Amino acid sequence: EEQKRLLENRPDQPQNPKVLRIAIIGAPNAGKSTLSNQLLGRKVFPVSRKVHTTRCKAQGVVTHEDTQLIILDTPGLTNPLKAKRHNLEEAMLTDPWDSMKHADLVLVLVDVSDHWTRNSLSKEVLKCLSQFPHVPSVLVLNKVDILKKKFLLLEIVADLTEGIVNGKKLEVKSALKQDSSSSAKSPLQITQASPPESKVPGSPCGQEENQAQEGSGLDKSSDVGGAGTGEAQGPKHCGLEDLKETKGWPHFQEIFMLAALHGEEVDTLKRYLLMQAKPGPWEFHSNVLTSQSPQEICNNIIREKVLEYLPLEVPYGVTQVTDIWEEGECGELLIVQSLLVPRESHKRMLIGKGGKVISRIAREAGQDLMNAFLCDVRLKLKVEVKG
Repeated sequence: EEQKRLLENRPDQPQNPKVLRIAIIGAPNAGKSTLSNQLLGRKVFPVSRKVHTTRCKAQGVVTHEDTQLIILDTPGLTNPLKAKRHNLEEAMLTDPWDSMKHADLVLVLVDVSDHWTRNSLSKEVLKCLSQFPHVPSVLVLNKVDILKKKFLLLEIVADLTEGIVNGKKLEVKSALKQDSSSSAKSPLQITQASPPESKVPGSPCGQEENQAQEGSGLDKSSDVGGAGTGEAQGPKHCGLEDLKETKGWPHFQEIFMLAALHGEEVDTLKRYLLMQAKPGPWEFHSNVLTSQSPQEICNNIIREKVLEYLPLEVPYGVTQVTDIWEEGECGELLIVQSLLVPRESHKRMLIGKGGKVISRIAREAGQDLMNAFLCDVRLKLKVEVKG
């Protein structure tokens, strides 16, 4: 009821409100929901090692002083063939595009620990960027802590940006520090050479000493207008034919390197996003953390655990039905949910030997729900065969 009231009521506008709508896009499992949760400071989006954990577009809200960041956590960009294989809803193909339509800034998240995909942006991501070239974009390299050979970041950056950031050519030099205590701190020194036709004083994105300590991939000097500026000519709309040979996107305004799972350097990115906000009315009350209802958060968290502990394609066929949702006298929450599976063999898998699997799912989901709702939660799960 409280969440419903906050979502329906007018936002508590400050004197001079600022707002920034951020779309986070990337291949499935790049860490979009993990990054969203870290920016929010609490887990409200489901996270799993399996692809397509996020099934629909959800909004997270960060309110800091007079600024509101609205984070559009979108499903991983996929194509109709993969969507059919995973029995995915139509919304998963359209939601990322809808997010781009409403975004003031787009974060393109790339998992650098995946050596199969890290040196090129997926065709779906490139298609999305080329359809919305007017939306400023920022490249975020995630899971940097897992990458053993840090010098590979130089190569990844060059490939994903096509050697150009903020309209200027990159000059990439190695500046590895042996005693670096933080695994996600950028070991790179990336400076930008001015294009020959325009001698720009200073290095708008050159990494200074103090910036190296902060860990952002590129410096944000005062003479750069930030996410709103773009290149002089601006990126042009590309046709699908143009994307065939393309690996990267030469219109990124900034690069960040972080480890979202451990929160390393997420604050640096958060500060940058707060700086990019423009004057405009808030959309949510300052107490709102997400546009999702408590029931949606509950369903997502349980589903996350089911995805985590069931093999292969099995969890994608599970249907959730909430039987009881009651608040007790002391504010505790009692939730009883039925998990409906298509066949008896799936039921046995989900229950596990001696009920071990379903007990673990209930225990871990219950703990996550307590952290999300900040109250005691008693969660009971039942498994039944559909029909």
